[in-house]
Amino acid sequence: MKASTVCRILRCYSLKRGLRENYYAAHKFLGRVCSLLKSQNRIYLRKAAIDCFRYLFDCTQPLEGKTREGAEAAAAWILKAQEATPDGGVSHGFFPLEKPNAWKPSYPEITGYIIPSLLQYAERHRQPDARHAALVMASWLLEIQLESGAVQAGVISSSSESSPAIFNTGMVLYGWTAAFRASGEGRFLEAAKRAADFMIADLRDDGYFETHGPCVTYHPIKTYNCLCAWGLLRLGQDLKNERYKQAALKIVDAALLQQQSNGWFANNCLSHPEAPLVHTIAYTLQGILEVGILTERAHFIRAVELGTVPLLDRMRANGFLHGRYFSDWEPACFSSCLTGSAQIAVVCYRLAEITGSGIYLDSANRLVNFLKAVQEMNTPDSNAIGAIAGSFPLLGGYMPGGYPSWATKFLLDSLLLQDAQAKTNIQPLPFHNFGTERADHNSPTRLGSFPGSYR
Repeated sequence: MKASTVCRILRCYSLKRGLRENYYAAHKFLGRVCSLLKSQNRIYLRKAAIDCFRYLFDCTQPLEGKTREGAEAAAAWILKAQEATPDGGVSHGFFPLEKPNAWKPSYPEITGYIIPSLLQYAERHRQPDARHAALVMASWLLEIQLESGAVQAGVISSSSESSPAIFNTGMVLYGWTAAFRASGEGRFLEAAKRAADFMIADLRDDGYFETHGPCVTYHPIKTYNCLCAWGLLRLGQDLKNERYKQAALKIVDAALLQQQSNGWFANNCLSHPEAPLVHTIAYTLQGILEVGILTERAHFIRAVELGTVPLLDRMRANGFLHGRYFSDWEPACFSSCLTGSAQIAVVCYRLAEITGSGIYLDSANRLVNFLKAVQEMNTPDSNAIGAIAGSFPLLGGYMPGGYPSWATKFLLDSLLLQDAQAKTNIQPLPFHNFGTERADHNSPTRLGSFPGSYR
């Protein structure tokens, strides 16, 4: 990393936060360090030390092969995260430095979009237990749906304390569409319809949503909400409802208005839009990409390429990717957001399927091979086996010191796609001539269905 970039990152965070916020951030960091020094956390003290060494000397060796083993371990950890809760949902994650409350309560949003991942894993690996667990998740989400049709923000709480959040609602809607397609049970479709009606009522004329919930910094535009369009479009297909389909396109069109000429998206973070997380960058890219595929719109695919290639240009040879980026695509933090790396790998595998480009395939494999190298496979703590941490190193900037459940969900997605592409001879579709010409942005292009795509 350039010295000027290091100075820029330090200057950005010291000035952006202010004195009080910097004090609290330092206090939290020191608290985690003190927790590591406790005898009960020696396992994680060792991990943190090894992570720091590997980070400082850039010596993490990518792991080729063992894709199936990694997927099986990731799926097993997700099932463990469900078992850790009393209600059928999936835990927010495992945070060992916060013992005795290391396993967190169920998180509806994450439970929702874990459902398609588990169903796909169950089908590929012939694991009926995973299918059953996914449908239990979907059933539990029916019980906690708000009267408005929305899904609450944050971890599970009593209905009197629940606040609706549009992104959470969209992710659960996506999960219900997968549950319906897998089971044929109309109750999932009915719940999804109620959620979709809430979303459309919340959608402004400009294509942006109003209700972001209390867990994110307020801003009238949250570009990553465009991932909600994917579930809405899928429901429109299931119900043959043109209103839902048109709303999905409106959401993506609005997201594209936030894209700069260099591919970077504005207003695209939970809390720091000037330096968005790769996690939310990938949400945006995946939403636009999947809607583009389903609606046969080539200019959506082109926009995703424009926003993906700069990240790949900045990825290290071993697959390390920084966790935040400024508007000129310079790194905006020192650590890696492993969740975001897994998501970008998913986007790259999908682009490889569409374009036939080895650039995307190679990049996706590098990202996943790095993630496999940091996946917990040999830890003495059985609560972490199969998971990946929020950050690399462990005490990095995103979900420090813990294993958020969505990180391992996206790891599972990327491993399933890596396994699928290894068995498929990917060929480009006729519409695409990578890097040489642009599609007509006003006309849809014929796209097919691809191996590894989500059902």
